[in-house]
Amino acid sequence: MKNFLFVAAVLLYSCNRSSTDTVVLQKRIDSLQTLVNNSYKPGLGEFMSDIQVHHAKLWFAGKYGNWDLANFEVGEIQEALDDIPKYCSDRPEVKSIGMIEPAIDSVSAAIKDKDQNKFDSSFTLLTATCNDCHKATNHGFNRIKIPDIPPVSNQVFRPQ
Repeated sequence: MKNFLFVAAVLLYSCNRSSTDTVVLQKRIDSLQTLVNNSYKPGLGEFMSDIQVHHAKLWFAGKYGNWDLANFEVGEIQEALDDIPKYCSDRPEVKSIGMIEPAIDSVSAAIKDKDQNKFDSSFTLLTATCNDCHKATNHGFNRIKIPDIPPVSNQVFRPQ
C-alpha cells in the first residue's frame, strides 16, 4: 500500500508539473509569436527601391565593362525578386513578378559572355519589362529608364 501511495503521489505531481510546464511553454510560444508578428517585414516598395538602385548600378557596371560588378548587381536584383513572394505574398502584384525572369536571364547571359552589344540590348529589354510589369499591375505611372548618372557618387564602376 505504501508503494501504491508513493506511485500515486509521483503520478499526481507529474501531472500537475506537466500542466504547469505546458502553460509556461505556451506563454513562451505566444510571446515569440508576438515578436515574429511585430517584427519588421519589408514591403513591396522597399524591394522595388532596392531593385531600382541595383538596376542603375548594373547599367554603369555593364557600360564600363566591369563584368564582375555587373554579375554581382544582377544577382542582387535576382535575390530581391526571389524574396518578394516570401515577404509580400498578400500583394496581388506579386503574381506578375515572373514576367521579369526572361529579361534577367538575357542580361545574365550577356554578362557571362562579356558582350557589350548584347548587354545593351538585354538591359533595354530588362528596363522595358519592368515598365510592362508596372503597367500590368496598374502601376504604369512608375516608369523606369536607363539611367543618365550613377545612383551613387562613391563607387567606381570602371574595372581595375
